[in-house]
Amino acid sequence: MEANPEPTLADDEARLAAFAEQLFEQVDTSIGGWVRRSVFAAAGAGGVKVVEDDLALVIDQTRGAAMPEIRRVLRADVDTGAGSPLAALRNAVGPMTDLLDRWGAARPPRDEFLQRQFPGDPYQLGPAAFSDVDEALHEPGLVWGAARAHVHLRRRRESDHG
Repeated sequence: MEANPEPTLADDEARLAAFAEQLFEQVDTSIGGWVRRSVFAAAGAGGVKVVEDDLALVIDQTRGAAMPEIRRVLRADVDTGAGSPLAALRNAVGPMTDLLDRWGAARPPRDEFLQRQFPGDPYQLGPAAFSDVDEALHEPGLVWGAARAHVHLRRRRESDHG
């Protein structure tokens, strides 16, 4: 009986692409719940009532702002430094912010670091981790990140010894 051969770099890159596609689909599915929870929490903390009819448009706008960039990041070659899907989500909080501002929600106090690092996120809506968007994204986000790091390191190792 023959032992299974070690996966090639091409095999690892194909697995990374599959993990990226899975993460993309799960993020896309999770955006609606994330927007809804974020807006409800910020509106409640800001002393305003949520207007349900406004949420569908904001979910679509947030998806439209985030998903093309997330797709670009997830499909980019690991050596390009393409960014992060979480950064794309953090940068897509504009529609939620605009809605909360229209409703007159009070903005929470922020320290200088948050003001400087996230000037476009006055309600602190941007996720720090995939689990902030949806608990179900925690594992796929970790798997994708680990696979990305593995491919990057394997390329370095093979180019150094190749």
